[in-house]
Amino acid sequence: MRNEKFGIRRDTLSSKSYEFALRIVDLSKYLNQNQKEFILSKQLLRSGTAIGAMIQESHFAQSKADFLTKLTIALKEANETRYWLMLLHGSGYLNDSYLQSILPDCEELIKLLVSSTKTVKQSCSAQ
Repeated sequence: MRNEKFGIRRDTLSSKSYEFALRIVDLSKYLNQNQKEFILSKQLLRSGTAIGAMIQESHFAQSKADFLTKLTIALKEANETRYWLMLLHGSGYLNDSYLQSILPDCEELIKLLVSSTKTVKQSCSAQ
């Protein structure tokens, strides 16, 4: 995928994490403005946007080990984001419809990151 505005190529993981981060920002705004919820939404905003930030950092990793570390941190952030989404839903701040809309995107990122980290680990152990 190419972002024509900036003229840069974006891989699937980068694209999906960026689009997910935008949804998280919108959700955070909604929770703040409409639900008057500020604490959990701040945690969600931090972890949900950190996924893509760590993926971007991995593009300039200094070694395979550094690359793996950054992807592993992104995976941890994605898992934490899933927790905050479930907590917001369980506490009534997030309705079923919105959870069913955004949770599959989070779970897809987790699956992609698990697969990516496994691939990198295998390539590191093959050397």
